[in-house]
Amino acid sequence: MSRVEQPSRRALLAAAVAAAAVAGGAIPAVAQPAPGAGPDAGGGADPDRAGARPVDYHAWTTYGDWRRGTVRGARPVAGARPGVVIGAPAGTTDYTDPHTGTTAAWEYATWTSPVHRLTVPATEVIASWNAHTPTGTWVQVELKGTYSDGTDTPWYVMGRWAAGDGERDIRRTSVDDQGDGKSSIWTDTFSVDDASTGLRLVSYRLRLTLHRRPGTRTTPTVWRLGAMGSDVPDRFTVPASIPRHAGELRVPRYSQEIHKGQYPEYDNGGEAWCSPTSSQMIIEYWGGRLTEEQLAWVDPSYADPQVCHAARYTYDYQYAGCGNWPFNAAYAATFEGLQGVVTRLGSLADLETLIAAGIPAITSQSFLEEELTGAGYGTSGHLMTVVGFTADGDVIANDPASDDNEAVRRVYRRREWENIWLRTKRYNASGKVVSGTGGVCYLYFPAHPSPRQRKALAAVGVR
Repeated sequence: MSRVEQPSRRALLAAAVAAAAVAGGAIPAVAQPAPGAGPDAGGGADPDRAGARPVDYHAWTTYGDWRRGTVRGARPVAGARPGVVIGAPAGTTDYTDPHTGTTAAWEYATWTSPVHRLTVPATEVIASWNAHTPTGTWVQVELKGTYSDGTDTPWYVMGRWAAGDGERDIRRTSVDDQGDGKSSIWTDTFSVDDASTGLRLVSYRLRLTLHRRPGTRTTPTVWRLGAMGSDVPDRFTVPASIPRHAGELRVPRYSQEIHKGQYPEYDNGGEAWCSPTSSQMIIEYWGGRLTEEQLAWVDPSYADPQVCHAARYTYDYQYAGCGNWPFNAAYAATFEGLQGVVTRLGSLADLETLIAAGIPAITSQSFLEEELTGAGYGTSGHLMTVVGFTADGDVIANDPASDDNEAVRRVYRRREWENIWLRTKRYNASGKVVSGTGGVCYLYFPAHPSPRQRKALAAVGVR
C-alpha cells in the first residue's frame, strides 16, 4: 500500500486491462469478541445465495477429487487431509532459476484436473493452492482454458511456489510476458484483454507439476488446488446493503508502518507489507505461531518479527513484492491446520455471514483519501483485515496502514467502505479512470471447519 496516490506494480498492470475495457482511537491491542462472535459462532448463512453471484470458485480437495485427475507419476493419498504427491516420477527436467541463475535437475510428476465448466463465463481467473513443500521440493500451477469462441488458451503458468528459500529451494515466482493476443497473465491473474468484445473464458483445467531433487524420496504434498473465475460488471458505485450482523472478532493487530525500511530485499517494509501483515494477523487469530528458531534470522531489535517472516515467505521474486494474492494464501496454509483461498465476495452481507461464523477476511481496495473518512491516506492498492461490524453496520477493520499497533483498529463508514471495495472502476487523483478490485478477498480458515463455518463458507461460494 502507498500512503500517497501512486500506482503499485499490480495497479499499473490492472490499469492496462481497465483501459482496454473502457475503450470498448487507541484501544487495547486485542479487542474482546462481541456476544455470539467467535470461531464457532453461528450466522444465518444461506447457501442458495451463491447461485446468483458473478463468481465461480471451484477447488479439488477430496480423495475422490484427486482420483478423478489425470496423473503422470503423481499419486493421490487419502487420510485426514487428502492430497496428491509424487509417486514414481514421470521424468527429470532442468530448471534455470531466473532469480539465482542456477540450473538444476528435478524429478517431476504431474496431476491435471478434469475440465471445469465455469458457471460464470469469466473475464478473470485467479488460481490458489495449499501445499507442503519440504526443502528441495516445489510446485508449479498452470491453467489452460477454452474461450467462448471455441479456441483454447496456451498453458499459462500461474505460479511457481516453494515455502522455503534456502540453497536447495527455488525462488518462488510469478511469470511475466504470458499472453496469446486474447488474454494475458498479470502477475497472479488471468485476464481477458478486451472484455468489451464479449469474449469470455468458459472452462479451464489446472495442471499441477510437483518437483523434487533427484534420488530423494521427499515429496511435496498439495491438499487444495482451485481457481476463482469472475465476470463482475463494470461499475463506479455499487448498491448499498442493509446491515445484518453486529460483532467483532478477537484478531491480533499489527502495523506495517513500524517496519518501514526493514529488509530492502523483501521490498523495504512499511507501505509495501500490507498483505503479509494482514495475513499474519489472521494466521495468529487461528492459532498459528512461529517458533524462536524460525524467527532467529530476524534482527532482534525489530518489533513483531513474525511480520518480517511473513514478508520474506510471501515475497514474489518476479513481482518484487509481497502482494501476490495466491502466495499469501499458500503461506497461510503452511501453518498446521489452516487452509487459504483467493476469491471474490459480492457484498458486505457476505462478509457479515463470515464474521458471524468467526471467519475474518482480508480485503483488497483502492481509493482517494477523501473517499474513506478516517483513513488519512489514499492508495492505488491496499489490503486490510475485516474483523467485525458495529451496531450501525459500519466496518471494523484492522488496518495495517497505521502508525503503530495500538492504532490498527479502525471503524470505517459502511457505505464508503462497501463502495471502494466492490467497485471495478474509479477515478484516480489525476482524474483518470482506473480499475478497482471488485471484491477480491483472501479467506483463511481451518482445514476442518466446524459445521457453522462450513455453512458460512458455502454461502459465499467456497467449499
